Amino acid sequence: MRNRRLVLSAVAVVTATGIGMGLVAGTAQAAGPAVPGAKGVSAPATDLSALGGSDAKTFHSPKEHSVRKALPAANGKAAATAQGVDAAAGNPDLGLVLDAQSISAHGVELRSQVLSSPGATLRVTYDWGDGTTDATNASPGLEVSFKHSYAELGEYNVKVTVTDAANQAEVVNSLPLSTVGSEFTPYAPTRLLDTRDGIGAPRGYVAPYTSVKLQVGGNGKIPAGVTAVALNVTATNTATPGHVTAFPGGGTRPTTSNLNFEAGQTVPNMVVVPVGKDGTVELYNGSWKSVDLIADATGYFTRTAASGYTPMTPVRAVDTRSGLGAPPRQVAGRSSIGVQLGGSYVPERATAVALNVTVTNPREDGHLTAYPSGQQAPNTSNVNFRAGQTVANSVIVPIGPDGKVNIFNGAWAGADVIVDVVGYYSPDSAGSFMSVTPHRMLDTRSWGYGPMYARGYIWMPISHGEQGIAGYVLNTTVTNTKDSGFLSVAPDSNTPDQYESGTEVQLTRPTSSTLNWTAGKTVPNLVQASSGGVNGVVDFWNQSFNTTDLIVDIFGYYETK
Repeated sequence: MRNRRLVLSAVAVVTATGIGMGLVAGTAQAAGPAVPGAKGVSAPATDLSALGGSDAKTFHSPKEHSVRKALPAANGKAAATAQGVDAAAGNPDLGLVLDAQSISAHGVELRSQVLSSPGATLRVTYDWGDGTTDATNASPGLEVSFKHSYAELGEYNVKVTVTDAANQAEVVNSLPLSTVGSEFTPYAPTRLLDTRDGIGAPRGYVAPYTSVKLQVGGNGKIPAGVTAVALNVTATNTATPGHVTAFPGGGTRPTTSNLNFEAGQTVPNMVVVPVGKDGTVELYNGSWKSVDLIADATGYFTRTAASGYTPMTPVRAVDTRSGLGAPPRQVAGRSSIGVQLGGSYVPERATAVALNVTVTNPREDGHLTAYPSGQQAPNTSNVNFRAGQTVANSVIVPIGPDGKVNIFNGAWAGADVIVDVVGYYSPDSAGSFMSVTPHRMLDTRSWGYGPMYARGYIWMPISHGEQGIAGYVLNTTVTNTKDSGFLSVAPDSNTPDQYESGTEVQLTRPTSSTLNWTAGKTVPNLVQASSGGVNGVVDFWNQSFNTTDLIVDIFGYYETK
């Protein structure tokens, strides 16, 4: 178990006292007025490290693995112990027992139990296998502990040496260990599962309250041993309301959900889900009737150096309604627009980007597909929509060699497209993925909060006071929606102490949208939310003139240490 304590707690509700400019139904508008703060309502604290997950590791090397050698004698003469015994036989009990455990994505704690004859003066040296060392004096029977953070993920061979200079004896014990964080490798959007066509599973519906198992590790160019995968999961041919839950193959199905649907709906949602030891992921149909399920892969995670994640405060890169980042007109049917992101909104070395893509004002049913430039549009989809509908979905997509991502309108008629950038993956980014057992952090329906206030927000300190937490992998769902609106998720510059003391700084209403809804709809979306730095406070804004209930589930976080 990691000894890091990440605190999930103190959810608070803030009301808006001022009314800003009006909203076009379901789409993000310009920033409204600053929102005066109000004293929050706290929730019981939860220790995130207690949620476990598949990341914690332990390592052990017994005394029997110790290798002893005699040191060169001083002045060319054999040294003797106080008892007159030859140096080669001095301190016969000298040895080491090594135990290590992961304490963060990049970090380990290594404990050395020093075994020795009484009275010896000892020196213990750690060679961490990355060119760095630590050393300290020790006494017989003492446990020496050091913590170390590796700059790069990977496997390392740590050598611990205990030296008894008086007895001219030295013992070395080695401990192979590995870091436990995972970094991202982009994957050209590829359909791994389609139960309609028999891709990745037998052709046919997924029966009620059963799972379909999807092979990820070793599938195509995805290597065996992957720790997690980025999938766009779509439910279609739905006959009754229900939900889909993604979880590691062979694992226990959690009580959380990744996407929710109604009868007759086609609903996609992005998921970042750990892969089971057998290399599979399971998708559970939580509906009374059978459904078809589709899963498209856009990347995977491994415990080797690749691309880390850097979250951002969401920024709008494209809005075809106004001509931001694209021509001021709808994207024509069966055509694409190129979005310049590398070297503009994200660094040139970024390999993939995390987006929130929204379609609005579509003139007929269709879908949007995000894919790297320089390639043909793949047979995958990211956003599915009906005529006149406003729909948003989270997207993780590789960036083309020219720094562009293409957005393809798969309908036969035009639609407006909005693109918000929420983060990027790069070899220069240190954020490594750490999974947790999926956990429901908030449900305003049943936790005594009541629905979110109109034009108000909820602030949530997820890792307040923790160093090295860059962001979180969350799933947000709105339900019991009374009017059209959208949800914005953004880091908060205030601390929980400021809220509790009434000294918080007024915030400016965000302009980006995370998910959009119309009255009476239940809508989910993945959120890769920034921690905002040390504060670790995330805000969830109800950008509607009426109330809504909010559900927030956590699936993991990105750690830089």
